Amino acid sequence: MRRSRGRTGRKRRRKRSRFTAGVNCSHKLEYIRLKKWLKDRGFQDNNLRPAEFRETGRGLMATKALQAGDLILSLPEECLLTTGTVLSSCLGGYIRRWKPPVSPLVALCTFLMAERHAGDRSPWKPYLDVLPKTYSCPVWWEQEAVDLLPEPLRGKAEEQRTRIQELYASAKGFFSSLQPLFAEDTRTIFDSRALEWAWCTVNTRTIYMRHPQRECFSLEPDVYALAPYLDLLNHSPNVQVKAGFNQQTRSYEIHTKAPCRKHGEVLICYGPHDNQQLLLEYGFVAMGNPHSSVHVSPDTLLKYFPPLDKQRKAKLSILQDHDFLENLTFGWDGPSWRLLTALKLLSLGAEEFSCWRKALLGDVISARNEQQVWKTAGEICQCLIEDTQHVLLRISQWKRSRENLPTHLALVEGLRLEELKILQKSAEILCDLNV
Repeated sequence: MRRSRGRTGRKRRRKRSRFTAGVNCSHKLEYIRLKKWLKDRGFQDNNLRPAEFRETGRGLMATKALQAGDLILSLPEECLLTTGTVLSSCLGGYIRRWKPPVSPLVALCTFLMAERHAGDRSPWKPYLDVLPKTYSCPVWWEQEAVDLLPEPLRGKAEEQRTRIQELYASAKGFFSSLQPLFAEDTRTIFDSRALEWAWCTVNTRTIYMRHPQRECFSLEPDVYALAPYLDLLNHSPNVQVKAGFNQQTRSYEIHTKAPCRKHGEVLICYGPHDNQQLLLEYGFVAMGNPHSSVHVSPDTLLKYFPPLDKQRKAKLSILQDHDFLENLTFGWDGPSWRLLTALKLLSLGAEEFSCWRKALLGDVISARNEQQVWKTAGEICQCLIEDTQHVLLRISQWKRSRENLPTHLALVEGLRLEELKILQKSAEILCDLNV
């Protein structure tokens, strides 16, 4: 019996190990077609294979052990989808003639919508076939899921949605001008949902690549490039890579700065983003993210200061002028310097108000002021803990009764659980300091 359990255990461990390392997906038809399509454009790759990973989902795994400094991937310019690609297509003439000029973003979104509509006739079909059909960014969510996000993330998500709606309204005339290219009514091809999909595709998947300013585009920076296959690489806040366009090889290249074991997932870093930013822009949360923080909105901040304070308006004006009403956070190491500085200024007594410049520099004003700062920070932290716990309870109840929000609820739950850990850690630090 003991030996039998040992064999079963070893089998289970091997099965778990294989899944953790990634399940090879390169045999799937969509990836075979994509690799052939890329190869026809000069792409050669023996380092990576598409795979499914338990923690991150679809990604790329190493076919051999990689060492620091190794070239992970080199994608030729011919494989990149840029505004240059758009201008060389049938859309180019319409873009050049349209006034006022469209933005580089609208041009790319229009191209994606048109090519997706073309289906089998599109030369970009192998790439379009591996793009997500839907996205997990908050702009794609139902409003009731957005309402569960913490402030100010909820406000940013609603601003983003409004921005897409405004983009659609401003581009409708341009979309109509493309009617000669289509047998169908352009209103059915370039509708608001299609633009939302195209916008999310660009926002979540483009690499930064600066292009020369063209007169046919608006003055917004032209810095987008969609990179087929490369955009399968997932994010980790704990890795470092060197990435950029190589003018000599005319390829976009990524070099790793850390080793990666054979059959392990090859990861890159999208930037030092906290989880609220990752969820807003990319639609996922990174657990254990060292950059994570909990944001304190100005409205939350002001709840703890008397509205009858005669200098309240002046204090707010000073904070606004010196950019101290944004990025006020709690982190793994407690309240941020910016949050404490804002609290220090708001806690100034009438006789201390003339010291506001010293407060902005973080100087000690008085023992009373210091005590008030730490006390208020603790109260705000406790309030945010209670709010987070309340939302987690609601999510738990909703998951049992609703079936149309499971993915979005899981993302909010993951974000809120991570933030609860940060707030509890901050509460411990503040408790020790107050003692």
